[in-house]
Amino acid sequence: MAGGLAIIQHPDVFCFSMDAVLLARFVTLPPRGRIVDLCTGNGIIPLLLTTRTEAEIIGVEIQERLCDMARRSVALNGLEARVSILCRDLRTCTEVLPVGVFDVVTANPPYLPRDGADLSANPHQAAARHELFCTLEDVVRVASRLVKSGGRVAFVYRPARLVELLALMRQHRVEPKRIRFVHPYADRPANLVLVEGIRDGGVELRVLPPLVVYRAEGTYTDEVLRIYNGGTA
Repeated sequence: MAGGLAIIQHPDVFCFSMDAVLLARFVTLPPRGRIVDLCTGNGIIPLLLTTRTEAEIIGVEIQERLCDMARRSVALNGLEARVSILCRDLRTCTEVLPVGVFDVVTANPPYLPRDGADLSANPHQAAARHELFCTLEDVVRVASRLVKSGGRVAFVYRPARLVELLALMRQHRVEPKRIRFVHPYADRPANLVLVEGIRDGGVELRVLPPLVVYRAEGTYTDEVLRIYNGGTA
C-alpha cells in the first residue's frame, strides 16, 4: 500500500475495496486541519489520508469489532497522534463531535437499501453493503452538520443512486462540485461514482474525465496503478 502502510483485515469480517482507495485519492485535502471519515470500517480511508495531509483525522464506525481492527491498524502504523477511531452510531456522533468545524468529511456509505438484505448472512458484510445502521440521508445530513461552511464533503457511491445522492447533498446545503465516474472497462457502464461538494458553495459542477480500471486483457490501467502508488484520482 502507498506509504508503506499496513492494514488489519479479515475476509470474514471486513476487507477494504478499491472504492475506499479511490475516495481517499479523490477528495481535495488541506495540508492541515480536521477531517472526519464516516462509515470508516477498518480505518482504511483515514490511514490513506495520512499520506496526503498532516490533518487530524477521526474515523466513525458503529461496529465494535471493526473499531478494534481500525485502532490496531492505527497503532501498527504509529499514527495514534494523528488518527483516532470513534466507535459510535454516526447518527449520534454530533453529540460528542463539534459541529461546523471540520475541513473535510468523507464517506463510503452502504450502497443498498435495507430491503432485500440477507440478515442471516455475515452481519459485518451485511452492514457494509446494506443500510442496516444508517441511511444515505443520515450520512449526508451528519456530514453537512460536521463540516464547516466552505468545507468539502466527498462520497464514493453507486451511479444507480446518484440522483438521490445529489438531491440529498443540495437538501443539506452541500453543493456538488466535482463528479468522476469509474468504469470497470472502457466499453462498460460506470459502476462507481466519486462526488465532492462544498458546504454552502455556489452552483458550478465539473464532470471529470472517466476513470477506467482495467485494460481489455484484465490488467490495471496505468492511472489505477498510479493511484494505488499514491497518486490522486
